Amino acid sequence: MNGVELRGVTKAYAGLTVMKDINLEIEDGAFLVLLGPSGCGKSTILNMIAGLEPVTGGAIHIAGRDVTELEPDERDIAMVFQSYALYPTMSVRRNIGFGLKMRGMPKADIEKRVDEIGELLQITPLLDRKPSQLSGGQQQRVAIGRALVREPSVFLFDEPLSNLDAKLRADMRVELKRLHERLGRTIVYVTHDQIEAMTLATKVVVLDKGAIQQADTPENVYRRPANKFVASFVGAPTMNFIDGKLVQDGDGIAFDGGSGQLPLANLSTRSRDLIGQPLTLGARPEHLMFDDLGANARVLLAEPTGPDQYVRLAVAGSEVTARTGPEQHFSSGTDARIMIDGARVSLFDPESGRAIL
Repeated sequence: MNGVELRGVTKAYAGLTVMKDINLEIEDGAFLVLLGPSGCGKSTILNMIAGLEPVTGGAIHIAGRDVTELEPDERDIAMVFQSYALYPTMSVRRNIGFGLKMRGMPKADIEKRVDEIGELLQITPLLDRKPSQLSGGQQQRVAIGRALVREPSVFLFDEPLSNLDAKLRADMRVELKRLHERLGRTIVYVTHDQIEAMTLATKVVVLDKGAIQQADTPENVYRRPANKFVASFVGAPTMNFIDGKLVQDGDGIAFDGGSGQLPLANLSTRSRDLIGQPLTLGARPEHLMFDDLGANARVLLAEPTGPDQYVRLAVAGSEVTARTGPEQHFSSGTDARIMIDGARVSLFDPESGRAIL
Protein backbone atom coordinates (compact mmCIF):
# COMPACT_ATOMS: atom_id res chain seq x y z
CA MET A 1 0.00 0.00 0.00
CA ASN A 2 1.13 3.60 -0.58
CA GLY A 3 0.02 4.90 2.82
CA VAL A 4 1.25 3.84 6.25
CA GLU A 5 0.85 0.47 7.92
CA LEU A 6 1.63 -0.59 11.49
CA ARG A 7 1.90 -4.36 11.84
CA GLY A 8 1.81 -5.77 15.35
CA VAL A 9 3.71 -2.79 16.76
CA THR A 10 4.70 -3.02 20.42
CA LYS A 11 6.40 -0.37 22.56
CA ALA A 12 8.05 -0.89 25.94
CA TYR A 13 10.05 1.37 28.25
CA ALA A 14 12.47 -0.25 30.71
CA GLY A 15 10.70 -3.57 30.31
CA LEU A 16 7.22 -2.10 30.83
CA THR A 17 4.97 -2.63 27.80
CA VAL A 18 2.88 0.49 27.14
CA MET A 19 1.55 -0.45 23.70
CA LYS A 20 0.96 -3.98 22.46
CA ASP A 21 0.12 -5.41 19.05
CA ILE A 22 -0.97 -2.17 17.37
CA ASN A 23 -2.31 -2.89 13.89
CA LEU A 24 -3.33 0.08 11.78
CA GLU A 25 -3.71 0.73 8.06
CA ILE A 26 -3.65 4.34 6.86
CA GLU A 27 -4.77 4.55 3.25
CA ASP A 28 -2.89 6.65 0.72
CA GLY A 29 -4.33 10.18 0.76
CA ALA A 30 -6.17 9.72 4.07
CA PHE A 31 -6.38 12.38 6.77
CA LEU A 32 -6.09 10.15 9.83
CA VAL A 33 -6.43 11.67 13.30
CA LEU A 34 -5.09 9.96 16.42
CA LEU A 35 -7.43 11.12 19.20
CA GLY A 36 -7.33 10.46 22.91
CA PRO A 37 -6.53 11.82 26.37
CA SER A 38 -3.03 12.65 27.60
CA GLY A 39 -0.90 9.54 27.99
CA CYS A 40 -3.02 7.36 25.69
CA GLY A 41 -0.15 6.69 23.26
CA LYS A 42 -1.09 8.88 20.30
CA SER A 43 2.19 10.84 20.21
CA THR A 44 4.13 7.61 20.77
CA ILE A 45 2.57 6.15 17.62
CA LEU A 46 3.39 9.31 15.66
CA ASN A 47 6.98 9.30 16.90
CA MET A 48 7.41 5.63 15.98
CA ILE A 49 6.12 6.36 12.46
CA ALA A 50 8.58 9.26 12.26
CA GLY A 51 11.49 7.18 13.55
CA LEU A 52 11.97 9.38 16.61
CA GLU A 53 11.02 6.42 18.84
CA PRO A 54 12.22 2.87 18.11
CA VAL A 55 9.63 0.10 18.08
CA THR A 56 10.09 -2.75 20.53
CA GLY A 57 8.35 -5.22 18.24
CA GLY A 58 6.45 -5.33 14.97
CA ALA A 59 7.00 -3.38 11.76
CA ILE A 60 6.14 -0.04 10.16
CA HIS A 61 5.68 0.36 6.41
CA ILE A 62 5.50 3.69 4.55
CA ALA A 63 4.60 3.75 0.85
CA GLY A 64 5.18 0.01 0.65
CA ARG A 65 8.65 0.10 2.25
CA ASP A 66 9.61 -1.44 5.58
CA VAL A 67 11.04 1.59 7.41
CA THR A 68 11.18 0.04 10.88
CA GLU A 69 14.97 0.30 11.13
CA LEU A 70 15.43 3.43 9.02
CA GLU A 71 16.45 6.85 10.35
CA PRO A 72 13.86 9.68 10.24
CA ASP A 73 15.49 11.34 7.23
CA GLU A 74 15.25 8.07 5.27
CA ARG A 75 11.49 7.63 5.74
CA ASP A 76 10.17 10.24 3.28
CA ILE A 77 8.11 12.00 5.95
CA ALA A 78 7.81 15.59 7.15
CA MET A 79 6.70 16.59 10.63
CA VAL A 80 5.03 19.69 12.10
CA PHE A 81 5.26 20.07 15.87
CA GLN A 82 3.30 21.95 18.49
CA SER A 83 6.23 24.37 18.76
CA TYR A 84 6.96 26.01 15.42
CA ALA A 85 10.76 25.61 15.81
CA LEU A 86 11.58 28.35 13.30
CA TYR A 87 15.10 29.72 12.98
CA PRO A 88 14.77 33.22 14.49
CA THR A 89 17.62 34.80 12.51
CA MET A 90 16.39 33.54 9.14
CA SER A 91 13.71 35.06 6.96
CA VAL A 92 10.56 33.09 6.23
CA ARG A 93 11.97 32.31 2.78
CA ARG A 94 15.16 30.85 4.22
CA ASN A 95 13.25 28.94 6.92
CA ILE A 96 11.11 27.22 4.31
CA GLY A 97 13.98 26.50 1.94
CA PHE A 98 16.62 25.52 4.50
CA GLY A 99 15.90 21.78 4.35
CA LEU A 100 16.20 21.78 0.56
CA LYS A 101 19.48 23.67 0.78
CA MET A 102 20.88 21.06 3.18
CA ARG A 103 19.92 18.37 0.64
CA GLY A 104 21.94 20.14 -2.05
CA MET A 105 19.08 21.35 -4.25
CA PRO A 106 20.11 24.10 -6.69
CA LYS A 107 19.31 27.62 -5.49
CA ALA A 108 17.02 28.42 -8.44
CA ASP A 109 14.95 25.30 -7.76
CA ILE A 110 14.72 26.18 -4.07
CA GLU A 111 13.48 29.68 -4.89
CA LYS A 112 10.87 28.27 -7.24
CA ARG A 113 9.59 25.76 -4.67
CA VAL A 114 9.47 28.38 -1.89
CA ASP A 115 7.52 30.76 -4.11
CA GLU A 116 5.04 27.97 -4.91
CA ILE A 117 4.58 27.21 -1.20
CA GLY A 118 4.20 30.90 -0.41
CA GLU A 119 1.39 31.16 -2.95
CA LEU A 120 -0.26 27.92 -1.77
CA LEU A 121 -0.31 29.03 1.89
CA GLN A 122 -1.00 32.69 1.05
CA ILE A 123 2.15 33.88 2.81
CA THR A 124 3.97 35.42 -0.18
CA PRO A 125 3.99 38.92 1.42
CA LEU A 126 5.66 37.42 4.51
CA LEU A 127 8.58 35.67 2.81
CA ASP A 128 11.14 38.37 3.64
CA ARG A 129 10.06 38.82 7.28
CA LYS A 130 11.65 37.26 10.36
CA PRO A 131 9.65 34.93 12.65
CA SER A 132 9.51 37.60 15.37
CA GLN A 133 7.50 39.78 12.98
CA LEU A 134 4.79 37.14 12.52
CA SER A 135 1.64 36.26 14.45
CA GLY A 136 1.15 32.78 15.88
CA GLY A 137 -1.04 31.75 12.96
CA GLN A 138 1.49 33.05 10.44
CA GLN A 139 4.32 31.20 12.18
CA GLN A 140 2.29 27.99 12.00
CA ARG A 141 1.78 28.49 8.26
CA VAL A 142 5.54 28.84 7.86
CA ALA A 143 6.11 25.64 9.85
CA ILE A 144 3.61 23.85 7.59
CA GLY A 145 5.29 25.36 4.53
CA ARG A 146 8.66 24.01 5.66
CA ALA A 147 7.10 20.53 5.70
CA LEU A 148 5.24 20.95 2.39
CA VAL A 149 8.26 22.11 0.44
CA ARG A 150 9.89 18.70 0.81
CA GLU A 151 6.98 16.91 -0.96
CA PRO A 152 7.11 13.84 1.32
CA SER A 153 4.92 10.73 1.10
CA VAL A 154 3.44 11.38 4.54
CA PHE A 155 2.88 14.46 6.70
CA LEU A 156 2.93 14.03 10.48
CA PHE A 157 1.29 16.71 12.66
CA ASP A 158 1.78 16.64 16.44
CA GLU A 159 -0.90 18.91 18.01
CA PRO A 160 0.06 21.78 15.67
CA LEU A 161 -2.79 24.11 16.67
CA SER A 162 -2.67 23.83 20.45
CA ASN A 163 -0.67 27.05 20.89
CA LEU A 164 -3.24 29.14 18.99
CA ASP A 165 -6.29 30.91 20.38
CA ALA A 166 -9.78 29.61 19.61
CA LYS A 167 -10.40 31.82 16.54
CA LEU A 168 -7.02 31.05 14.98
CA ARG A 169 -7.53 27.33 15.62
CA ALA A 170 -10.85 27.48 13.78
CA ASP A 171 -9.26 29.38 10.88
CA MET A 172 -6.32 26.95 10.67
CA ARG A 173 -8.66 23.94 10.71
CA VAL A 174 -10.32 25.30 7.57
CA GLU A 175 -6.94 25.91 5.93
CA LEU A 176 -5.63 22.44 6.78
CA LYS A 177 -8.76 20.79 5.39
CA ARG A 178 -8.52 22.78 2.16
CA LEU A 179 -4.81 21.98 1.92
CA HIS A 180 -5.45 18.26 2.27
CA GLU A 181 -8.21 18.32 -0.34
CA ARG A 182 -5.95 20.20 -2.73
CA LEU A 183 -2.79 18.10 -2.26
CA GLY A 184 -4.33 14.69 -1.59
CA ARG A 185 -1.34 13.63 0.53
CA THR A 186 -1.46 11.25 3.49
CA ILE A 187 -1.66 13.08 6.83
CA VAL A 188 -1.35 11.56 10.31
CA TYR A 189 -2.49 14.11 12.89
CA VAL A 190 -2.34 13.92 16.70
CA THR A 191 -4.77 15.84 18.91
CA HIS A 192 -6.74 15.61 22.14
CA ASP A 193 -9.29 18.07 20.69
CA GLN A 194 -12.34 16.19 19.43
CA ILE A 195 -13.50 19.17 17.35
CA GLU A 196 -10.25 19.03 15.36
CA ALA A 197 -10.65 15.28 14.96
CA MET A 198 -14.27 15.38 13.82
CA THR A 199 -13.84 18.30 11.40
CA LEU A 200 -10.52 17.31 9.80
CA ALA A 201 -10.38 13.53 9.66
CA THR A 202 -11.41 11.08 6.99
CA LYS A 203 -10.71 8.46 9.67
CA VAL A 204 -10.44 8.79 13.45
CA VAL A 205 -8.47 6.42 15.67
CA VAL A 206 -9.52 6.73 19.32
CA LEU A 207 -6.90 5.54 21.80
CA ASP A 208 -6.89 4.88 25.53
CA LYS A 209 -4.20 3.33 27.73
CA GLY A 210 -2.03 2.37 24.77
CA ALA A 211 -4.77 0.51 22.88
CA ILE A 212 -6.94 1.35 19.87
CA GLN A 213 -10.55 1.62 21.02
CA GLN A 214 -12.08 2.37 17.62
CA ALA A 215 -10.85 3.21 14.11
CA ASP A 216 -13.63 4.50 11.89
CA THR A 217 -15.11 7.49 10.12
CA PRO A 218 -15.90 10.53 12.31
CA GLU A 219 -19.62 9.90 11.76
CA ASN A 220 -19.44 6.29 12.96
CA VAL A 221 -17.25 7.16 15.94
CA TYR A 222 -19.91 9.65 17.04
CA ARG A 223 -23.05 7.71 16.14
CA ARG A 224 -21.89 4.13 16.66
CA PRO A 225 -19.22 4.16 19.38
CA ALA A 226 -17.51 0.79 19.85
CA ASN A 227 -17.54 1.06 23.63
CA LYS A 228 -18.45 3.28 26.53
CA PHE A 229 -15.03 4.99 26.58
CA VAL A 230 -15.40 6.20 22.99
CA ALA A 231 -18.99 7.27 23.67
CA SER A 232 -17.91 9.33 26.68
CA PHE A 233 -14.77 10.84 25.13
CA VAL A 234 -16.30 11.97 21.83
CA GLY A 235 -19.09 14.53 22.08
CA ALA A 236 -19.66 17.65 24.15
CA PRO A 237 -21.62 17.51 26.33
CA THR A 238 -20.81 13.85 26.73
CA MET A 239 -23.25 11.03 26.02
CA ASN A 240 -25.80 10.35 28.77
CA PHE A 241 -25.51 6.96 30.48
CA ILE A 242 -28.25 5.20 32.46
CA ASP A 243 -27.83 1.76 34.03
CA GLY A 244 -30.87 -0.52 34.01
CA LYS A 245 -32.71 -2.83 31.64
CA LEU A 246 -35.17 -2.87 28.76
CA VAL A 247 -38.76 -3.70 29.72
CA GLN A 248 -42.00 -4.21 27.83
CA ASP A 249 -44.21 -1.11 27.99
CA GLY A 250 -47.56 -1.94 26.43
CA ASP A 251 -46.91 -2.34 22.72
CA GLY A 252 -43.55 -0.61 23.03
CA ILE A 253 -40.31 -0.85 24.97
CA ALA A 254 -39.04 1.36 27.78
CA PHE A 255 -35.80 1.55 29.72
CA ASP A 256 -36.10 0.93 33.45
CA GLY A 257 -33.44 2.86 35.36
CA GLY A 258 -34.50 1.48 38.74
CA SER A 259 -36.41 4.57 39.86
CA GLY A 260 -38.65 4.99 36.85
CA GLN A 261 -39.03 4.16 33.18
CA LEU A 262 -38.08 6.12 30.07
CA PRO A 263 -40.12 5.52 26.89
CA LEU A 264 -37.97 4.66 23.87
CA ALA A 265 -39.47 5.70 20.54
CA ASN A 266 -38.46 3.84 17.36
CA LEU A 267 -36.23 1.28 19.09
CA SER A 268 -35.02 -1.43 16.70
CA THR A 269 -36.74 -4.82 16.79
CA ARG A 270 -33.36 -6.45 17.52
CA SER A 271 -33.44 -4.88 20.97
CA ARG A 272 -36.33 -7.13 22.01
CA ASP A 273 -33.80 -9.95 22.44
CA LEU A 274 -32.16 -7.86 25.18
CA ILE A 275 -35.27 -7.34 27.33
CA GLY A 276 -34.52 -8.06 30.97
CA GLN A 277 -30.71 -8.09 30.61
CA PRO A 278 -28.57 -5.64 32.64
CA LEU A 279 -27.55 -2.85 30.25
CA THR A 280 -26.13 0.65 30.12
CA LEU A 281 -28.15 2.89 27.85
CA GLY A 282 -26.31 5.70 26.06
CA ALA A 283 -28.07 8.65 24.45
CA ARG A 284 -26.64 11.88 23.04
CA PRO A 285 -28.20 15.13 24.36
CA GLU A 286 -29.81 15.82 20.98
CA HIS A 287 -31.62 12.46 21.11
CA LEU A 288 -33.60 13.34 24.25
CA MET A 289 -36.95 14.85 23.31
CA PHE A 290 -39.43 16.89 25.33
CA ASP A 291 -42.80 15.22 24.74
CA ASP A 292 -46.09 15.08 26.65
CA LEU A 293 -45.98 11.28 26.35
CA GLY A 294 -42.56 11.10 27.97
CA ALA A 295 -41.45 10.25 31.51
CA ASN A 296 -41.66 12.70 34.39
CA ALA A 297 -38.42 14.64 34.89
CA ARG A 298 -37.24 17.48 37.12
CA VAL A 299 -35.33 20.40 35.62
CA LEU A 300 -32.07 20.97 37.49
CA LEU A 301 -30.44 23.62 35.31
CA ALA A 302 -30.83 25.27 31.90
CA GLU A 303 -27.78 26.58 30.01
CA PRO A 304 -28.56 28.75 26.95
CA THR A 305 -25.76 28.83 24.36
CA GLY A 306 -27.40 31.05 21.73
CA PRO A 307 -28.59 28.69 18.98
CA ASP A 308 -29.29 25.90 21.50
CA GLN A 309 -29.76 25.30 25.18
CA TYR A 310 -28.69 22.39 27.34
CA VAL A 311 -31.13 21.29 30.02
CA ARG A 312 -29.93 19.20 32.94
CA LEU A 313 -32.66 16.87 34.22
CA ALA A 314 -33.26 14.24 36.88
CA VAL A 315 -35.17 11.30 35.41
CA ALA A 316 -35.51 7.57 36.15
CA GLY A 317 -32.97 7.80 38.97
CA SER A 318 -30.26 9.44 36.85
CA GLU A 319 -29.14 12.89 35.75
CA VAL A 320 -29.13 13.54 32.00
CA THR A 321 -28.53 16.46 29.65
CA ALA A 322 -30.91 17.27 26.78
CA ARG A 323 -30.23 19.65 23.90
CA THR A 324 -33.14 21.68 22.61
CA GLY A 325 -33.86 24.96 20.84
CA PRO A 326 -33.79 28.39 22.51
CA GLU A 327 -37.54 28.99 22.11
CA GLN A 328 -38.50 26.83 25.10
CA HIS A 329 -38.12 28.20 28.62
CA PHE A 330 -37.00 26.03 31.53
CA SER A 331 -36.64 26.98 35.20
CA SER A 332 -34.76 25.02 37.83
CA GLY A 333 -37.08 22.94 39.99
CA THR A 334 -39.91 22.72 37.46
CA ASP A 335 -41.28 19.54 35.90
CA ALA A 336 -40.87 18.36 32.33
CA ARG A 337 -41.66 15.23 30.36
CA ILE A 338 -38.98 13.55 28.31
CA MET A 339 -38.49 10.55 26.06
CA ILE A 340 -35.58 9.14 24.06
CA ASP A 341 -35.25 8.53 20.33
CA GLY A 342 -34.66 4.78 20.50
CA ALA A 343 -33.37 4.66 16.91
CA ARG A 344 -30.31 6.67 18.01
CA VAL A 345 -29.43 5.06 21.35
CA SER A 346 -26.44 2.85 22.11
CA LEU A 347 -26.63 -0.10 24.47
CA PHE A 348 -23.50 -1.23 26.32
CA ASP A 349 -22.49 -4.23 28.39
CA PRO A 350 -22.33 -2.74 31.92
CA GLU A 351 -19.25 -4.80 32.84
CA SER A 352 -17.04 -4.66 29.74
CA GLY A 353 -18.38 -1.37 28.35
CA ARG A 354 -18.55 -2.96 24.89
CA ALA A 355 -21.33 -1.78 22.58
CA ILE A 356 -24.11 -4.34 22.12
CA LEU A 357 -26.43 -2.23 19.95
